[in-house]
Amino acid sequence: MACVAACAAENNVPIGVFRTWVERHVRADGNIVFVPKQCNHCENPPCVKPCPTGATFKREDGLVLINDEICIGCGACIQACPYGARFVNLVKGVADKCTFCEHRLDKGLLPACVEACPTAARIFGDISDPESEIRRLVESSNVQILKSWAQTDPEIYYKNLPKEADI
Repeated sequence: MACVAACAAENNVPIGVFRTWVERHVRADGNIVFVPKQCNHCENPPCVKPCPTGATFKREDGLVLINDEICIGCGACIQACPYGARFVNLVKGVADKCTFCEHRLDKGLLPACVEACPTAARIFGDISDPESEIRRLVESSNVQILKSWAQTDPEIYYKNLPKEADI
């Protein structure tokens, strides 16, 4: 849970809500697996269109973000997210979610959750870069996405994702 704690501390996330979390799942064979979850920064984000003010948007580099200055906290984007990755930040009165620590990325740093992960279970990089670790992993491994039926083309990939986790 170091990733959860690092995210909360880095982003001043209010107590009781999470930008990233880890779910525990029991496989059909009885083994327990832990699945980190967060905003999937989808290629086709269903949260953008229902936003009445345009506060939710997709940045040129693929990040799906919320402009706090124009968000009215209506929750339309929250309802549209099939991953349950958005919440109302009651302190700020706006929708909130994972930003991949955009403020860190803009400085050339990794997201706090990736940096804090003691097992290196989280890998971050530019999938369009053929030399990147993430690109090599995706191309060489059996990776899965969550909720493929949603047709959002998520940018979060899982290795050995148990079918029990895709709920």
